[in-house]
Amino acid sequence: MKSFKKSASLSVVSLSWPIFIEIFLQMLIGNIDQFMMSHYSQEAVAAVANANQIMNIFIMLIIVMSTASTILIAQYLGAKNPDKINEVTTVSIAFNFVFSSCAAAFILVAHRTLFQWLGVPDEIMDDTSLYMTIVACSIPITGIYTAFVATFRGFSLPIITMCVAFVMNVIHILSNLVLIYGWGPIPSLGVLGVSVSTAVSKGIGLALIYYLFRTQLSVKLSWAYLKPFPKETLKRLLHIGVPSGGETLSYQLSQTTIMKMVNIFGIVVINTKVYAYIISMFCYMYTIALANAAQIIVGFLVGANRENEISSRVWHTMWLGMAISVGLSTTFYLLSDYIFAFFTSDQEIISLGKTILFIEIFLEIGRSVNIIMVQCLQAAGDIRTPMIVGIFGMWLCAVNLSYVLGIWLGWGLIGIWIAMAIDEGVRAIIFVWRWHSGKWKNRKLIEEPA
Repeated sequence: MKSFKKSASLSVVSLSWPIFIEIFLQMLIGNIDQFMMSHYSQEAVAAVANANQIMNIFIMLIIVMSTASTILIAQYLGAKNPDKINEVTTVSIAFNFVFSSCAAAFILVAHRTLFQWLGVPDEIMDDTSLYMTIVACSIPITGIYTAFVATFRGFSLPIITMCVAFVMNVIHILSNLVLIYGWGPIPSLGVLGVSVSTAVSKGIGLALIYYLFRTQLSVKLSWAYLKPFPKETLKRLLHIGVPSGGETLSYQLSQTTIMKMVNIFGIVVINTKVYAYIISMFCYMYTIALANAAQIIVGFLVGANRENEISSRVWHTMWLGMAISVGLSTTFYLLSDYIFAFFTSDQEIISLGKTILFIEIFLEIGRSVNIIMVQCLQAAGDIRTPMIVGIFGMWLCAVNLSYVLGIWLGWGLIGIWIAMAIDEGVRAIIFVWRWHSGKWKNRKLIEEPA
């Protein structure tokens, strides 16, 4: 009942700020590697970036599949059904462990083949493979950790996962300093050091969040919820997770294909793309937090049969997210010379990066709308629309236009960024129309209580 009252009274902004800090810290784990490696070796930066391009496909799939449990927990909380929350959490953790273990096994076996397809330069192939092999072993840890995070978010308690993410990052940064550059008797390990640091920090994060789960929530994990196996609960999770995962997989594969095009242009363009991508993430990071907060609230209101309150919150969130993303991207463009100089002294990278950040201003208009609308549509039960629009938009616009503008017309990374901006804009228009049409209504994902 306390959780019900808490969720009923929360606003998008009050719920979003701890999610924002958590997302910021989680993204920092990957980006701090590339930043710290930039002071060790430019080749090492490219190696970690290419490995993460593949790794992010599986990590994002795990995160999106876990979002399904957040939505169901929020709807069951709105419907005041705690027993189903226990069942959903147990099934979600079990499924995440199995899926992430299979993903880790696949990466360990096939990562070199994937890198060859991606066109990773020969001079960084060994370092890329080393980083991928070690970090892949931590994917099951990430899978279970993400399931616990999804549960806390479903209960509108992101401040707990924010604190865990903070501890993980402190450990990660300190261990990076020791293992990358060396300290005392510990030699400089470079890519090997950053790989071990990443895996260890994730393991500590899992142990901490499990302890908090046992002490701060009344949710029960039990094998009894899996015997007999709750097929309907898994079916509901997959009903949300598979289309959502399909949309995310499509995005990650399209970005991987685009990275293959970027690799054609050499180390300078690769690193420009890496640095520009890191900067752009800060533009839309708070928008992701707003979208996650709106998703929790929309799911709760749907479960509580209060659909008439949803649209005003969604439109408010969309305009707020757009204003913040565009404002940040404009600021980063104006300060681009100083920001890129923070990563490198190469004037070619700094000049190209400034042009990319100008295009980023227009890209963020569409991306902010897409991030929020996709998660709100999913929380309301309109699951297939984001997947269908995403797959067609990403491949027809982003990938095809990247080839036409970037390679065929010879515009390089500038053409590729323009293509991605067009893709985001087209999909944003479609999602705004979809929400305005009201076709997302009456699609509750849970059963009515007896």
